[in-house]
Amino acid sequence: MLKEVSLGVGLALLIFLAVSGQDITPIIFLILAAGALTYIARSRGLNTRIFNTAPLTHRPEICFDDIGGQSSAINELKEALDFIRNQEKIIKLGIRPLKGILLTGPPGTGKTLLAKAAAGYTDSIFIACSGSEFIEMYAGVGAQRVRQLFQTARDTGQKLKKDSALIFIDEIDILGGKRGQNTSHHEYDQTLNQLLVEMDGLKVNDKVRVLVMAATNRVDMLDPALLRPGRFDRVVKVDLPDKQGRLEILKLHCRNKPLAKDINLEEIARETFSFSGAHLESLANEGAILAMREGCLKIEHRHLHEAIDKVMMGEKLDRRPSKQELERIAVHEVGHALVSERNRPGSVSTLTITPRGQALGYMRQIPEDDAYLHTRDYLESQIRVLLAGSLAEEVVLGNRSTGAANDFEQALKTAAQIIRSGMSELGVVDPDILPPDLRYRVVTGIIREQEKIVKEFLTRMYGVIIQVVYTLLAEEKINGEQFRMMMKKVS
Repeated sequence: MLKEVSLGVGLALLIFLAVSGQDITPIIFLILAAGALTYIARSRGLNTRIFNTAPLTHRPEICFDDIGGQSSAINELKEALDFIRNQEKIIKLGIRPLKGILLTGPPGTGKTLLAKAAAGYTDSIFIACSGSEFIEMYAGVGAQRVRQLFQTARDTGQKLKKDSALIFIDEIDILGGKRGQNTSHHEYDQTLNQLLVEMDGLKVNDKVRVLVMAATNRVDMLDPALLRPGRFDRVVKVDLPDKQGRLEILKLHCRNKPLAKDINLEEIARETFSFSGAHLESLANEGAILAMREGCLKIEHRHLHEAIDKVMMGEKLDRRPSKQELERIAVHEVGHALVSERNRPGSVSTLTITPRGQALGYMRQIPEDDAYLHTRDYLESQIRVLLAGSLAEEVVLGNRSTGAANDFEQALKTAAQIIRSGMSELGVVDPDILPPDLRYRVVTGIIREQEKIVKEFLTRMYGVIIQVVYTLLAEEKINGEQFRMMMKKVS
């Protein structure tokens, strides 16, 4: 209220002086200069509220037992953190303490959770921030904030009578990107330089020993000076969980949820290949939401099965394709399913023509056991599945549609992968120096060969396609077991 009254009085005074014939230009200039100085002072962070008000906890409410699917990363972290816990031993053996641990891996794999658990494991002060908090348009602000961050960690440790503090910097690639990339000004470089200086100044006999942990999914963007020994001494890979890891994560996220007896978490874990921990948490949550919508007291297997589709594809859409489009979509998806079953019996999990996200319909496969190496036969089988939808349209309806554009794009990428891996007729080659016409000839040769195989197969399965399409149009969705039973009856 006082502020508004002051502004009103000041404005009235300026108007009175102007009407009286006084020159108010110097007064307006002084007001503008004072406002600009105030803005710069606030922007430069001359007050110390940035990190002093950051959430500080000396024992985060999480431990390594609460994190599933990352046993190797946890073991590597514990080994590094034992240097903090066993301070006397490392002094006797003359071991230099670790100064930094970098967590790398895809988004949603639990890097922040691991940092919080590390603070609890070492009974350390925990200070979390993001790399973007250090970047400003004014020179010197970022460096000042880095100094303030380390000083806050030491002061808080002494205040709470702790002998160690853990600083966690999320998305450090924003702060620690390669120097020289931003030519407009050197604010980024100054901020990174200050971080390097602060990490070099960490000593084993400090009153409060500071450990820096950081996370990124773009380790290739980091400046090499950050990654050398003596700064970030350990790089811990936090990767997507395997099937056993996904099962552990599902059990953790479902432990506070009422589950029906028919739920098979092992089957759900098998069908969620490439899901991160965040995806699995969302899956368990969406399953509970679906159960609530139906008024169920417990989460049933079908709820989690439906939640997989929702996490992967998105919510069901209200739009309804025309009858002719639905028929074409059904033919397309049945083509995918038939070739998938031919390649790997029992692989089809769900077949639906219900629009979700960007897809008008889809066929979901049951993933194979986690595999990291693929043969040419495997890659060609994937190409056949991708081509099958469009070729089924051609066999049954006489022409193709634009609905296969994404399938073709993936098929071409897979064919290019065969060339890059040295499994094509060209042998081991460098794709970057390969003549475009030769590359085109080899890629199209791979595609056409698989098209011929798929078209011959689908022509023989014409009756099966018609029967499954008829059922799919009536029910909109069938599971893999229903699909396989129909294949046996018709064939």
